Amino acid sequence: MNIMDVAGVGAASLVTEMAKSTWESVRDALARLFRRGGEQNAEQELQLIDAARQQLLSSTAAERGSVEEQLHGELTMQLAVFLRKNPDAVQELQDLADRVKGADTGTGAHTSVHHNTNSQVVISAGDISAPGGFHYRAPEQSR
Repeated sequence: MNIMDVAGVGAASLVTEMAKSTWESVRDALARLFRRGGEQNAEQELQLIDAARQQLLSSTAAERGSVEEQLHGELTMQLAVFLRKNPDAVQELQDLADRVKGADTGTGAHTSVHHNTNSQVVISAGDISAPGGFHYRAPEQSR
């Protein structure tokens, strides 16, 4: 795998995820990835990521496109440098980018509720895009 290609895809995924409610799970995955370079290095890398996210969230709607483009470039370089120092992390970053992209394209988990008269379905304390499934069948249909 080409490190710059993986870094670019990873950066694009990060910029996309920064403004979403799923950011914390992506950040946790990045923390695990960056720990391959040591705990102190992981903290430094995450501080840069957090600063980039804050810059994106603080931007106005008019500046959002240019800020995203700028952050994409900066994060590509940050990730490329990290991957050059930690080539064993290339596949992990590619997998993270693929997982994020799969959630964006709708190939991740789906939730559908049909014919749920007089019932309630609640999904809580977890990421709907996580592997696994949730199936509900009304009591009269389960026999």
